[in-house]
Amino acid sequence: MKKIICILLVLLSADIQAKPLRILFIGAHPDDCDIKGGGTAALYVQMGHEVKFLSVTNGDAGHQSQGGGMLAKRRIAETREVAKRLGVAYDVLDNHDGELLPTLEIRLQIIRKIREWKADVVIAPRTNDYHPDHRYTGVLVQDAAFMVGVPNVAPDVEPLRKNPVFLYFQDNFKKPNPFQSDIAVDITPVIEKKLAGLDAHQSQFYEWLPWIGNYEADVPKDPSKYLEYLLQKRVAKPNADVQKSLVKWYGEAKAAIVRYAEAFEICEYGSQPSEAEIRTLFPMLK
Repeated sequence: MKKIICILLVLLSADIQAKPLRILFIGAHPDDCDIKGGGTAALYVQMGHEVKFLSVTNGDAGHQSQGGGMLAKRRIAETREVAKRLGVAYDVLDNHDGELLPTLEIRLQIIRKIREWKADVVIAPRTNDYHPDHRYTGVLVQDAAFMVGVPNVAPDVEPLRKNPVFLYFQDNFKKPNPFQSDIAVDITPVIEKKLAGLDAHQSQFYEWLPWIGNYEADVPKDPSKYLEYLLQKRVAKPNADVQKSLVKWYGEAKAAIVRYAEAFEICEYGSQPSEAEIRTLFPMLK
């Protein structure tokens, strides 16, 4: 009996001492991570893991009537509200929106952020995208992927001894190569959390994006209808590729009832995870 109790105590202790996963989502602008990964982030937080969103620019060009320092302050304030609603950390680098280039200086900023967070997983945009800031964020993260372990690069921050798994956010671009859904996460249980995070970006989803997209008339006049509007406008149903991935990770029965999902492609840079390792890094896949 004593032996059984000792074994149980050891198992319990190991479970308690198990370190939470540390996940870093990187976007070009202060709402990109929320759009592409807000539901997955909410699931990680719900399970006790540590999540950070990082915006590589300060968003100071993303509005039709505001701009510069005042807009950057507004958008940073919106990220702080997101942090409260989702339970994530949220950092914004002071680089100009619309002017991002894959420079050594910004690469070093990203290397430091990945190291400081001690990331197990890093998720960023692919390098084929309509927006140059998105493309160059992808390039910057790819260029940082190996360097995070090199001691003589950015020597002021301790290098990582284990290279993170690098992933790409889902997109719909086909050329030069389409997105591949290697991992799909059912976010149906936390869809309201994701919408709450998006709703915090008032300057974007109710002002700027409708204006630049010429659908201002679609924005509800009644704020009580905002979340329903976001659900229809900003959350896509799983396509065939994502549905196939859901079947792989959840089984056919559960995949058939998934209403909302976020998908990710494994980058060829960084650690290359086995299926078992993916299930460890994405513990919600069950």
